[in-house]
Amino acid sequence: MERLPSWIRQHLAALRALLVLTLVTGALYPLVITGVAQAVFDDGANGSLVRKDGKDVGSAIVGQSFTDADGNPVGRYFQSRPSAAGDGYDMLSTAASNLGPEDVVDIPGEEGRQSLLTQVCARSRAVGELEGVSGARPYCTPDGVGAVLKVFPAVGTPTRAVSVNQACPATPFVAEYRGVRVECGKPGEDYAAGRTVPVRGTARAVVPADAVTASGSGLDPDISVAYADLQAARVARERGIPEERVRQLIAANTTGRSLGFMGEPAVNVLELNLALDR
Repeated sequence: MERLPSWIRQHLAALRALLVLTLVTGALYPLVITGVAQAVFDDGANGSLVRKDGKDVGSAIVGQSFTDADGNPVGRYFQSRPSAAGDGYDMLSTAASNLGPEDVVDIPGEEGRQSLLTQVCARSRAVGELEGVSGARPYCTPDGVGAVLKVFPAVGTPTRAVSVNQACPATPFVAEYRGVRVECGKPGEDYAAGRTVPVRGTARAVVPADAVTASGSGLDPDISVAYADLQAARVARERGIPEERVRQLIAANTTGRSLGFMGEPAVNVLELNLALDR
């Protein structure tokens, strides 16, 4: 039999390598890893599912909303933090908002959106109303938008100041800025040339940060102990049980810092709500 040409031998060798590597990395390796995961880490490998009355009700590592059909919080349950994943806790759209701390000016109109600052202010106000506490916080107006001025000219002595996030006929959160009367924002008017001036104010935030900001994944199943404590009185009242009992359940469902020093203690919302139902 004649010796095969070198280019054919090379192609046959490449084909053999392809078949062997496909078998090893595409079949044997996944089967071994799956087998080890099922044998040693069965719960985690299957999604850390949580069951109630024989049915899957969620995952211990993926958050969910506890709202009614209209998106309103259900008073008898602890509420999760906001989520930027799709319409909220969508595992197919896991993401952050990608809005940074300098995103403070709303974009009005049909194609507009609220700035990160206004989203935080609105959430804080809503949580305050739900829990019966002050929803005020620095850099927020009393009506729940970012306390931001556009000042003209951008350099030099101000001759005009506009509360850009408060659309007319709203009353601006401050009457004047450096001797200039503050106007409400007129939808459709371009204020890009002005200097952006966030105004801190004197409010002290009572609502915790995780109650008004989404996590990086949008799927965080936990809330801070401070946010859980804030909700305890409302949950106890809605369920007609002692507040002290609710706080005991919070403590029982609180996990400590990872490895004893990383992060902060956190409360798993689904596990806590299931404990309440029990």
